[in-house]
Amino acid sequence: MKLPRARGRVSEALIDTIGGRGAALPVAPVFDDDDDLHLTLFVCYELAYRGWDGVDDAWEWDPGLLGLRAAAEWRFEQELHALVGPPSRTDPQTVPARLAAIVADDDGPALSGYLRGRATRAQFREFVTHRSVYQLREADPHTWAIPRLAGRPKAALIEIQLDEYGGGAVTRMHQELFKQTMCWFDLDLTYGAYVDAVGATTLATNNLMSLFGLHRRNRGALIGHLAAYEMTSSGPNRAYGTGLRRLGGGPAATAFYDEHVEADAVHEQIAANDLCGSFAQAEPELAGDVLFGARCALALDARWANAVLDSWQAGRSSLRSGT
Repeated sequence: MKLPRARGRVSEALIDTIGGRGAALPVAPVFDDDDDLHLTLFVCYELAYRGWDGVDDAWEWDPGLLGLRAAAEWRFEQELHALVGPPSRTDPQTVPARLAAIVADDDGPALSGYLRGRATRAQFREFVTHRSVYQLREADPHTWAIPRLAGRPKAALIEIQLDEYGGGAVTRMHQELFKQTMCWFDLDLTYGAYVDAVGATTLATNNLMSLFGLHRRNRGALIGHLAAYEMTSSGPNRAYGTGLRRLGGGPAATAFYDEHVEADAVHEQIAANDLCGSFAQAEPELAGDVLFGARCALALDARWANAVLDSWQAGRSSLRSGT
């Protein structure tokens, strides 16, 4: 993946330095705006995934870069606490029921309904472009939790992740199925090809998973995030598949969404009870973190969806570059 274009002073210093064009990273970074913040975080986090073209892998553990990342994470976490409130002590016995209540109370924007019945081909293509940043590494951030769990929660997470990775069959991996949808829209299948095209709200939804996944202290929030995704997935994916068929998409184009309708209906119960419920019993001090992770997932996804819908309703592209 090629290094993206900078979006502010801090992301510029970071990109220039790890790309061999700068001398030093900022010690006390002051971010220009959310685009600068979230691009900085995304660039730092990608070093823990597949890395950047021409960037030495040693940067992943460079003390100066970790210091910059920590400063950006602190600001991001403060924003999350302001958005959904900090984690609070929670009776572990209530976690599955409270997760269900959080999902039931979610009144995010009806992006899926718009895509099902009203979106143009160009708008649906933009939606797929936004989602490609996550979907081409779907499941990877949540996999960080596997070595941090034990017993029943670990087995439950592995059961979910096996489906995400196609049970070991490359052609059934959800990352690969999504490429079929991208092909139908003539999009670039290169990993990370559209990082420059998406805004801060898109990057933030991805950074949230990395923030939770790369820190052991956030393991409760990470599985809560996954549970929120699994518990709110079947309905929207059914709508996406219907919308694609309305636009002329065939079985290959809709396979990714059709697969999620069935798989996530099963995953919903596993995630709420076997994963999060049993984790809360095993580590009761982190029960509140599970709910915090779920709230963050839904809140940031709603913010992203609102930004996309607002752009379309104003008659403009939701992409930075109009891709």
